[in-house]
Amino acid sequence: MKSSRVVDPAGAVFGLLLPVVAALCGVILTKVWEPRLPAEIATHWTTTSPDGFATPMSSAWTFALVTVLFGGGCAAIAALAQAMLMMRRTMLVVGLSVVGLILTVQVVLLYVQLDVADASDTELPLWSLGLGVVIGAVVGLLGAALLRDYRPRVSATSPPDPRLPRADDPATVADTVGFGTVGSLVLLLLLGVAPAVAVCLLVDGWWPLAVFVPVGVLIVSLLRFRVIVDRSGIRVVNMGMTALQYGVDEIEGARVDVIKPFDDFGGWGLKVKGRRNYGVVTRTGPAVIVTTACGDRLTVTSARAEDMAGALNAFADRRLRRL
Repeated sequence: MKSSRVVDPAGAVFGLLLPVVAALCGVILTKVWEPRLPAEIATHWTTTSPDGFATPMSSAWTFALVTVLFGGGCAAIAALAQAMLMMRRTMLVVGLSVVGLILTVQVVLLYVQLDVADASDTELPLWSLGLGVVIGAVVGLLGAALLRDYRPRVSATSPPDPRLPRADDPATVADTVGFGTVGSLVLLLLLGVAPAVAVCLLVDGWWPLAVFVPVGVLIVSLLRFRVIVDRSGIRVVNMGMTALQYGVDEIEGARVDVIKPFDDFGGWGLKVKGRRNYGVVTRTGPAVIVTTACGDRLTVTSARAEDMAGALNAFADRRLRRL
């Protein structure tokens, strides 16, 4: 089955429409509050006082432009129905985190200057940085869960090569690849919690936790996957959502080979090498390499690669016998 859909509806709403709406909300709010704002509002602060000023509406349009270009630019990738699902989800979360950060800071920036005669006496509450990132990330995760995979699906017309491994009694094979639970926690502490605590001590506030910890969680999630092989095919789960999935009717064959992530894919994690060549490569060692009728190839490094290949080929044989 071939999909001709170019735009993912959920991606269009969250990745295209939402950043534009957020940018316009900032402009509209500024216009509504303009009579209560100073002729020039503070737009940038040093550690002690404001050092940048602009008229309210020029500031509003600057915020809108930055929101659409940076936040919207990242999030817009979510609307591309044919692009890799996990990449679209990651970029949506990143993009909307930026949108949430910018909009929240803009609202708080305006609020603290309402009915103020001299903007040079104001301070920007730094907690708005953390709050904005958290709000944006939560909305991004909601949108990411609604995205769907619209890649072309083509059914295989022949069984896997007889020389490929087969399981005598195929069953479900599941494996967690990448960082384990302990490794993930250590990495999160190093990339998220430790920098956040250091900055918290420097600024005497809690807001860095809300910025660094979500970033750390996102990085860790890109290095931890759950791979499941069963009678329906193979799927890769990330952040509790299916990142890649191939039905058993699409699979032409599965073999095992030794993979070196940096040599073969240029790094760890979910990687792309060339057109339609995907890898979930988190270690040097055996990997199951799955080829599909649509031309995609998926490589997954796992200690259970032999079991996965045997199960996939056996399930594919059964599929064709039923036909």
